[in-house]
Amino acid sequence: MKERDACILAIKEGSSPCTDASPHLAPFCEILETILRKGIKQPVLGFKRRDYWHWLEQLPQQDTCSGVTPLSIMVEKASSCEKVLTAQGRGRYFLRLALNQKLLATAIQQLARNPKLLECYDPLVSVLGNEDFMEPFLSLMLVVSEMNFSLDLQNSSFLDESWLLPVCMTYETVPCRELGMVLRYLDGRIFVIEVLPESQAEVDEVVLAGDVIDEISGFSLRNARNGQAGTVLQKLKGKPLSFRMIRWKWHDGGMYKPLLPYLNVLREKVPSFQLQQEHRHKEEKEERCLQGGRLLYNLRYLGQANVGKYGGKEVLDEGIPKVLEQHLCPQEVLFDVKETEVFIQEKTSSKVLFQYPYPEISCVGRRLDSNHLFAFCVAVSPGTPEHSTFDCLVFESNSENECEEIIKRIAAGFKHTEWFV
Repeated sequence: MKERDACILAIKEGSSPCTDASPHLAPFCEILETILRKGIKQPVLGFKRRDYWHWLEQLPQQDTCSGVTPLSIMVEKASSCEKVLTAQGRGRYFLRLALNQKLLATAIQQLARNPKLLECYDPLVSVLGNEDFMEPFLSLMLVVSEMNFSLDLQNSSFLDESWLLPVCMTYETVPCRELGMVLRYLDGRIFVIEVLPESQAEVDEVVLAGDVIDEISGFSLRNARNGQAGTVLQKLKGKPLSFRMIRWKWHDGGMYKPLLPYLNVLREKVPSFQLQQEHRHKEEKEERCLQGGRLLYNLRYLGQANVGKYGGKEVLDEGIPKVLEQHLCPQEVLFDVKETEVFIQEKTSSKVLFQYPYPEISCVGRRLDSNHLFAFCVAVSPGTPEHSTFDCLVFESNSENECEEIIKRIAAGFKHTEWFV
């Protein structure tokens, strides 16, 4: 399978260890899962669909001579994980464990040695049940088991639904009488539907309306019953609290798609519910600051990507998604559009990050489907234009109006800007 091999090659050639930020990880896991499912025999009556987890969980029982092994420990961890509820979720959690611990090939080898478990597969249509296909597949898994993975195993609460993982963050706060988060329970998940004004949660500026409480101080709240968060908080009364939150926003600033069905139901049940885009205090802050008598823009620098030897406006349509796929941590910057150049500093230290005279900027613009993001391209080696390539730098502004204003001001500096979709 060309797609499978391409994913493995991309992961191998990428940064090591491979993390959840890798754009190639989810496609690889989806292809791997397709292979593991292909040709699984289903019960005639169809009361309970079989999945690859059903043979994985039998591996320790079938290997009675080895006692406790790293593989049996992994199976036990997947079986007891509180954040996954289905065979699909447990299988996916096991695969992530196996990638981290370099034991994926070991599991496949044990299956290959067990005729009883191999009966789960139809040899005519499966990969794992066919000797001719099993051998090259196992060889490939041995290659994968030599690669380094560092996956966040706590980020597991949506594996039942998707390989696409949410953005998770930790909210730590001191003991207080009331945090100020209004909660709503929906299908075993706890949503924050409002952050009360002037509350501790609002002052801390971490939680947004629409986020999901995943854990409180190590207590998993996946499949939570009504009132369970209050019960946990009561047990921890007077102690510092650590919340593991699942963001409703994904890395690209849009909605985390597996949450969409839940959020639609919330809007029906609570008509006043609205997703909170930013913290109120942040929204109320000045979008600019004064430095040396000049008003500078407070922006987030999202990263840069090389777009090749052509620096026209068309490459922004390629460059912006390329940067977003890197999932880099946004960097707070001060952005100054001067008369002869664009000058960018790190906000906290005032360290100069970039300084580009207008002749080095080839284009500037934004995608019309991302109102707060804009980008410009710069020549990497402006002194040797025949050998130069172009980097696309992406920034996030505080509003659509601010974004347009910055683009127009840069455009006025070099006269090369056009809008594009």
